[in-house]
Amino acid sequence: MAADSLVVMWERKSESADPDKPESEEPARLKEALRRARIESAERTGVVVDLHDAEIARLELLNEALDPVFAELPPEADLFDRGISRGEAPRLWLDAIAHIAMGRDKRMYRFVQDTRYGRKVLAESVNISDMVDAVTKYLAQRLIERERALVDGGASLADPRVARLERNRHRTHVIAAFLFGVFAGLAALVTAAFLSAPR
Repeated sequence: MAADSLVVMWERKSESADPDKPESEEPARLKEALRRARIESAERTGVVVDLHDAEIARLELLNEALDPVFAELPPEADLFDRGISRGEAPRLWLDAIAHIAMGRDKRMYRFVQDTRYGRKVLAESVNISDMVDAVTKYLAQRLIERERALVDGGASLADPRVARLERNRHRTHVIAAFLFGVFAGLAALVTAAFLSAPR
């Protein structure tokens, strides 16, 4: 009896397997299934108790979506250092001054940049595609800033007349500061001598 049930189970398994399907589709299917499972897991976890894991899962999904954008960066552009910090408040860092964190509802992405005037929100969205667009725009702006800095710095170093002018200007500032210090010291000595003289 047990042997008959094993034969029936074996037949059911072999019937469910479809020999007509090519094996080349399986890795792509598995990758897509893993992506869907991550999304579903993130959706479930966002509602359930463990919000921290949901934040990390959502940031990992965004990090994967940013892979093609970062692959297009020129190799000499070493401004960016992308990675997820898994601390108390998980963040997806793009560089030293910009990161993406989850909003209070743990579903909205918040893209912020630290400036000398405080933290600036660059974008907020629940959609990964919107955040990818915002990050792409940010990367482009940072690359343009880098090019301008290189051109400005490179022009002064490349032209010897400009470099000489900069050295002379710097030397003049140093001499002026020294002379001001000497005169201020002399004035302080004269004032101290005048005040301490007996009357």
